[in-house]
Amino acid sequence: MSKEHSKIVCQNRKARHDYAIEDTFEAGIVLLGPEVKSLREGRGNLTDSYADYREGEIWLYNAHISPYSHATDTSVIDPLRPRKLLLHKKEIRKLIGKIKERGYALIPLAIYFKNGKAKVELALAKGKKQHDKRQAMKEKDLTRELSKQFKVR
Repeated sequence: MSKEHSKIVCQNRKARHDYAIEDTFEAGIVLLGPEVKSLREGRGNLTDSYADYREGEIWLYNAHISPYSHATDTSVIDPLRPRKLLLHKKEIRKLIGKIKERGYALIPLAIYFKNGKAKVELALAKGKKQHDKRQAMKEKDLTRELSKQFKVR
């Protein structure tokens, strides 16, 4: 992500631990008015969310956007409803081709505002095995120890 973002609403920190990220995409998201206001308050959650294709479009599932507290009628909007993602046709075709391959998934990494519009950072990722996670944790610990030793000197 670049410095153009005015506000990061929520991040999926666990995704970088559970998946090997191969490529990232920026997508717009179709929201209702109260959902945008709720996101501006920072009330979004990407835990266990994913994106998938349906009828030639990419949809975001299980992304929780809490109801806006000052909305007049919050009972109509389901916080976990599927939300359509806005991508170019070329990107959609590329993503659908990759998703059909075994092991690939579309995982949202973050929701943020860019130039006043809500955006989702999607990652084309493969699931890590348990031993891959352990190896990544060992490398992270090693780099942390090395940086501590260099700071002490």
